[in-house]
Amino acid sequence: MLTQPIVHDVPDVAIDVFTRLDPGSIALLFDVDGTLIDIGPSPFEVDVSAELLASLVRLYERTEGALALVSGRPIVDLDRLFRPLKLPIVGGHGAEMRLHNGEVFCAAGDLPDEMRGLLAGVARPDSGIVVEDKGYSVALHYRKAPKEAERIRKHIAAVRAGFPSEATELLLGKAMFEVKRPGIDKGFSVRELMRRAPFAGRTPVFIGDDVTDETVFKVMPDLGGKSFSVRRHFPGLSGIFDSAAQVRFALQRLASGLPQPV
Repeated sequence: MLTQPIVHDVPDVAIDVFTRLDPGSIALLFDVDGTLIDIGPSPFEVDVSAELLASLVRLYERTEGALALVSGRPIVDLDRLFRPLKLPIVGGHGAEMRLHNGEVFCAAGDLPDEMRGLLAGVARPDSGIVVEDKGYSVALHYRKAPKEAERIRKHIAAVRAGFPSEATELLLGKAMFEVKRPGIDKGFSVRELMRRAPFAGRTPVFIGDDVTDETVFKVMPDLGGKSFSVRRHFPGLSGIFDSAAQVRFALQRLASGLPQPV
């Protein structure tokens, strides 16, 4: 039985619209950090509650497996966070994808070892910078060191200039810079995901929170889908949640099958 937290006494538009969706006809696509879980001091200091896991299990059942995480994190990290679940995943901002049957598609090659090492070198001891080396990209998080942002930006520019034959692009996130291969993004991979069972033929419903999710918001109209965000406005949204906690509350309501209270 799902435990319902007391988050909001009066549901807002986003909760009302989301909890009236029919799980039998939709595919649920969720960003992770800032959407399903609260942003932590670092990518490795976050919490995935038992209540959230229970909601995801029930929604996976109610959508007949048409539920996926769409995250900048690599698949291996998401499996660790959401253990024991192994859900369909678009990982690494679209660089890798796993279907419900466990089949993994990797769409991006690794950056050179030397380049990744040089990028990571910006994280001096006690600098507060956290390095996330995904192979196909390197993310530099400065949540604990906001004053380091400009130094990181200059360092990245210098390293990229030193590898003129390597095609890369800079992705900006919440207190994060990420150097990755170009031409791969969440929106592209969501399109691919929606062509495959059990997602094909369903209406995609996406919830995201950051500029790294913009490519998914942009493809939703073409796919006939619905989009929700957390605390930020993007064109064409069906609703805006005010926090990740409110998203988790809405997931529990939809998972329970109970009508939205008025």
